[in-house]
Amino acid sequence: MSTNLLANLWNDADASLMSEPELLQYRSNLLGSDMRVTNYGGGNTSAKLQMDDPLTGQTTTVLWVKGSGGDIGSMGLAGFSTLYLDKLNQLLSLYPGVEFEDEMVAYLPHCTFNLNSRAASIDTPLHAYLPYLHVDHLHPDAVIAIAASKNSQQLTEDIFNGEIGWLPWRRPGFQLGMDLHKIATENPHLKGVVLESHGLFTWANDNKECYLNSLNIINKAQIWLEQQGAGKAVFGGKRFNTIPEDKRRQVVSRLMPLIRGKTSEKQRQIGHFNACDEVLQFVNSMDLERLAKLGTSCPDHFLRTKIRPFVVAYDPQKDNLDEVIESLDRSLADYRDDYAGYYQRCKRDNSPAMRDPNPVIYLIPGVGMLSFAKDKATARIAGEFYVNAINVMRGANSVSEYVGLPEQEAFDIEYWLLEEAKLQRMPKPKSLAGHIALVTGGAGGIGLATAKRLATEGANIVLMDIDEETLAVAKNELTNEFGKDCASSIKMDVTHEEDVVRAIKHCALAFGGLDIVVSNAGIASSAPLEETSLELWNKNQSILSTGYFLVAREAFALLKQQNMGGNMVFIASKNGLVASANASAYCVAKAAEIQLSRCVALEGAPLGIRSNVVNPDAVLRGSKIWTGKWKEERASAYQLSTDDLEEHYRQRSMLKLNVLPEDIAEAIYFFASDASAKSTGNILNVDAGHAPSFTR
Repeated sequence: MSTNLLANLWNDADASLMSEPELLQYRSNLLGSDMRVTNYGGGNTSAKLQMDDPLTGQTTTVLWVKGSGGDIGSMGLAGFSTLYLDKLNQLLSLYPGVEFEDEMVAYLPHCTFNLNSRAASIDTPLHAYLPYLHVDHLHPDAVIAIAASKNSQQLTEDIFNGEIGWLPWRRPGFQLGMDLHKIATENPHLKGVVLESHGLFTWANDNKECYLNSLNIINKAQIWLEQQGAGKAVFGGKRFNTIPEDKRRQVVSRLMPLIRGKTSEKQRQIGHFNACDEVLQFVNSMDLERLAKLGTSCPDHFLRTKIRPFVVAYDPQKDNLDEVIESLDRSLADYRDDYAGYYQRCKRDNSPAMRDPNPVIYLIPGVGMLSFAKDKATARIAGEFYVNAINVMRGANSVSEYVGLPEQEAFDIEYWLLEEAKLQRMPKPKSLAGHIALVTGGAGGIGLATAKRLATEGANIVLMDIDEETLAVAKNELTNEFGKDCASSIKMDVTHEEDVVRAIKHCALAFGGLDIVVSNAGIASSAPLEETSLELWNKNQSILSTGYFLVAREAFALLKQQNMGGNMVFIASKNGLVASANASAYCVAKAAEIQLSRCVALEGAPLGIRSNVVNPDAVLRGSKIWTGKWKEERASAYQLSTDDLEEHYRQRSMLKLNVLPEDIAEAIYFFASDASAKSTGNILNVDAGHAPSFTR
């Protein structure tokens, strides 16, 4: 018995407390919880339920079906479209034929029940016209392996013994809905249908029975594939071995910024690295290049991954990375030319303009897979889709011969006008979408406020801090607010060169590169000159001067390698402009930061790398600097209690306002964004007005 089977997660006690719509959501979430069943956003589920019509008060049949853009694994009730079934049936009399599929979609909103704003999916007719109350349309790896095999119809008959039917490939729409109706009504014994090169439909008149049908069919396919594939060489056998993890990280951290820089002309790219067992087995195989050229089969796969991946010509035995890098421009140009040729061969008179011709998926022998997209979640999900495609190819080749969709069919899905309309409805990108920002001192008040401000504008964040415990808390706070893909973190001591080098490489590994550098790590000390020890002096210089230098140097090298410009923002202090008594070590180090920023501005300008300074003053709230001796020392200097210090600074300011971490974050965002695109080498004081600090 296979150990890889889907488990029955249905809980009768929980289900007994649910309404019919809630049961549909429950079934959907259970099925979508396993990516072997369907990918994120893929597949759809439905139920035909009896509801009270808000217009007539009479009971009517309503189709509840996953709406456009939803995900069955995570969706709530609001993710379902609701439509009058009788109106959907009336649409059949208006259907003129397959060439008018797109026009028919415009009728779906007229069938909306109860003013539901969730847009109906093109898959709605597939559910509406099946003569069963509950329907699941899924993309299981095991079933698509059969559907994408050369003799998929015969395999379907052999595996399921007439329990499951088979239909040839057809693009989703009203005609496929009618095909499903026909096969189900003419064969009432069927529990579902395999759709060639696409996926699986299962059905029943009971919610739980439909769920169990889906599980049983998928598990039956999985068991059969494992039995047939036992003892056979996978993907033609192994060609390469996986290189050690440290070496893999070196390869990836060098390649990702280069690829990102060379493919972000139309849209900034964010990268993701995946080295799971399935990926490594595929990239190390004899059949890698042959199968990669065939492209993916399931429409959900290639809509996310493009029709075929880019195979990086890396030989882990020769370690020819320098040669790969040297030829990268030519190799990417060849891929773009090939994609343009595919577009020219297949385009229709009304096809949308060619989209970005750069690859999404990059396969590296001995290393793993890179995926690039407009944001981290999309890049990660694209990689997950290609893992499913790998599973499909492995299964199909173990029992038959894998076949991709015909090129024209694939194009007609990729450039479907309905897909184009969906893209056009997407919200306008935020101002920092596609940007990667590192924040040192990221667990402190200013650091975390800055990370949140930049994340609000769509940036991906790499938090860096020496305090591992508070760093973990800060990262969790970020991901809870902005999603799991928003942030990464790494412990870093800015005074340790090795730490800094490793941390900057982490930016490449986590997101593919770097755009914004916020140097914010800091300490503060106070002592009269004659009481300032060499140790205290060196500590200030080490963190606030040398530490900022190390971060700037390593980040500058990455920005230069990436060749996309960039922004550095140094968080100095008003003490860098105007000295304070009893703080010589701190003031001198802060002045050094300002001068370092100006040097970076000079060297960075020809490369489009800007460098600016934000000077805070008296930011007490949330600041780790003000939680210890520094606060006591400053209070003592002014002969105040620590509780009175914040009010003292407020009264000292010209505007009589407190300066908060969020105020500093706003200034940092200004310098990090295009709002300051023509500013470099500048200083912005955020101090509520402190006349001695006016810049000269």
